[in-house]
Amino acid sequence: MRKIVVVDYPKDWDVAIEDVEVVDVQTYLTDTAYTDIKNARIFNLCRSYKYQSAGYYVSLLAEARGHKPIPSVATMQDLKSPTIVRAITVELNDLIQKTLGSLRSKSFTLSIYFGQNVAQKYEKLCKQLHDLFQAPLLRAQFVYKDEWVLQSISAIPINDVPEHHWRYLLRFAKSYFARHRFSGAKIGRNKIYDLAILVDPDEKEPPSNKKALQHFVEAGESMGFYVEMITKDDYRRLPEFDALFIRETTSVNHHTYKFARKAYADGLVVIDDPISILRCTNKVYLAELLTKAKVPIPKTMIIHKDNRDLVEQELGIPCVLKKPDSSFSQGVVKAKDSEGLQRELDDMLADSELIIGQEFTPTDFDWRIGIMDKQPLYACKYFMAKGHWQIYNWNGKKNDTEGDHETVPFEEVPFVVLHTAIKAANLIGNGLYGVDIKEIDGKAYVIEVNDNPSIDAGCEDQILKKELYTAILKSIKKRIDDNKNVRTDEY
Repeated sequence: MRKIVVVDYPKDWDVAIEDVEVVDVQTYLTDTAYTDIKNARIFNLCRSYKYQSAGYYVSLLAEARGHKPIPSVATMQDLKSPTIVRAITVELNDLIQKTLGSLRSKSFTLSIYFGQNVAQKYEKLCKQLHDLFQAPLLRAQFVYKDEWVLQSISAIPINDVPEHHWRYLLRFAKSYFARHRFSGAKIGRNKIYDLAILVDPDEKEPPSNKKALQHFVEAGESMGFYVEMITKDDYRRLPEFDALFIRETTSVNHHTYKFARKAYADGLVVIDDPISILRCTNKVYLAELLTKAKVPIPKTMIIHKDNRDLVEQELGIPCVLKKPDSSFSQGVVKAKDSEGLQRELDDMLADSELIIGQEFTPTDFDWRIGIMDKQPLYACKYFMAKGHWQIYNWNGKKNDTEGDHETVPFEEVPFVVLHTAIKAANLIGNGLYGVDIKEIDGKAYVIEVNDNPSIDAGCEDQILKKELYTAILKSIKKRIDDNKNVRTDEY
């Protein structure tokens, strides 16, 4: 497996280590030579892992390319949340007290370089923290109250390592890169048969309407679940449940991701799981993933500041621009002319290092294929909003915001649409997904793969009726039983 260190500037890692390549961030993100590499492990030493920074995209695109990034995007997100940090490290409390018990100060900073510290007495604690948060350079901040508490853990920018620590860092790095395996910590499992459904009572366009939520409750109760609707205020109660089903629009920089990650760390069955949220909510990741897997998509560009002048030449006018984390047609614009294109590019690239551009492919409707456990659940046609080029027109009149819909039996769905949808969804995982597809001249083109797809009473359930809700809850229950290795009766 190739070992590649990615840095912002070559001077950040001017060190020769056997079998380790060094490449600058822009080259890794944009040079096609790195897209097709197989069996690569990417050691991300960029100065920032901030959301949608260049460092963030190194790990995101590494995952899309089938590379193995350290840190992963999930780890980056974990490091940002003190609550998740405390939840994940609760089992280290005894080790923390034992290791820091002799200190007389009220605060302590522990620098972790490739899993080690310059003082050997902190070796075990460093290793445990590094196993939980796999990033090359970490800084753990502890404070003493009634006992030592891990207040935060964050990545250390490579240019922020003290000069007198570099000789240790290099020694630790050589040892680290010589390892053949990079394993993570094991996570325990809870054993409670309760289901939490996360909702936002004030959300205007939730993934499931009230009647659909009631159908989920009824389906769950018929299988022996205790089902409870929870909100963002119930974060601390997650350990009470055996499974979390998110029925609120998801986003990475949002409490829905925090809930998913916490539930996953606590051993709950989670739909949508945090990895699916990370993958589906970023259009840059999806474009890279689908392209690499040779899944048909409209002609697409990953746009950055260095190639923005080629967009019109490559995609034509009009073309579609998408923010990486757009959803429900929000953050998606059509550039109608050259002037509008440049204006939209200015706005979007000011917020994100990378955005998506696609050729404009108008159709009367989009297919939506619902998939769970790698099998199709339902098929719908979503028609464009009145007088608009998208399914949703958020600037339209009240009754014209959303287009019509039609639920279709599988036998009436073109084989190429079903086949393409399943192939695309299977690249993400085995959760619950909605794959949006345009059918043009007998060919199917994937527009996006959605986590947290719409399940509304009166729409997606038109064919299966209540069996749709039962099928989803059956899958959740089977996952719980599989986790516990317990055989139970089928419902």
